Amino acid sequence: MNILKKLCFVVMPLLCCFQSVFAYVEQDVAVVRVMDKAAGKTQTLSIKVGDSFKYDGLNIKVQNCKKSDPFDAENFFAFLEIYTKTDKRIFSGWMNRNEPGQNPLQDDTYDVWLERCE
Repeated sequence: MNILKKLCFVVMPLLCCFQSVFAYVEQDVAVVRVMDKAAGKTQTLSIKVGDSFKYDGLNIKVQNCKKSDPFDAENFFAFLEIYTKTDKRIFSGWMNRNEPGQNPLQDDTYDVWLERCE
């Protein structure tokens, strides 16, 4: 019994470390949806990590995209920077697919939210 307790004290911290190391899987492409409120249209864009994409009056740059561990409920996270035509930054931060209202871009003209990472 004493050996079992000692083994638990050694194995449990290792399992916790193992889980935190593999909590997210890096992905190469962010799939975002852009709504142009003035035109009344939406478009889905696939943007590679590290690249920028110009869409009408926006320039969307994807810094990082990752999905949750395959053993957890599926979720996606992306770090985006969004600029206007005049290079004014209007958004910089993480977007979460499962919580679209938590941190989306909601501009007078555009809404942008994360669909998934691939």
